Amino acid sequence: MKLHINSLYLCVKDMERAIKFYEDLFEQTVTETSDIYSVFDINGFRFGLFAFEKKKEPHIFGSNCLPSISVESLECLKEKLKDKEICFPLTQIKNNWVAEFIDSEGNHIEITAPVK
Repeated sequence: MKLHINSLYLCVKDMERAIKFYEDLFEQTVTETSDIYSVFDINGFRFGLFAFEKKKEPHIFGSNCLPSISVESLECLKEKLKDKEICFPLTQIKNNWVAEFIDSEGNHIEITAPVK
């Protein structure tokens, strides 16, 4: 079996607020948008935002699934962390710098950069 993961989505409470947060983080505009599901195309990977309450789905926010975003340098990583709520401080783990922050909706997001 050949497996390929081509998308993920995060549950959000406020679609407009979440879109603005991720447009700032990704430095690009949202690709598809609606009041229930919006998508960013990140180099062919679909990063979705799902307004779960509009479909009356239960959801518990937490850190049990962490999307991991990588950037090219420690300087870029530090820039992305500015003004974010940090839940795991910038730490070197083997060949990567790693940190986690909390997005506008309460989701934990990991961000990494290679150690050079």
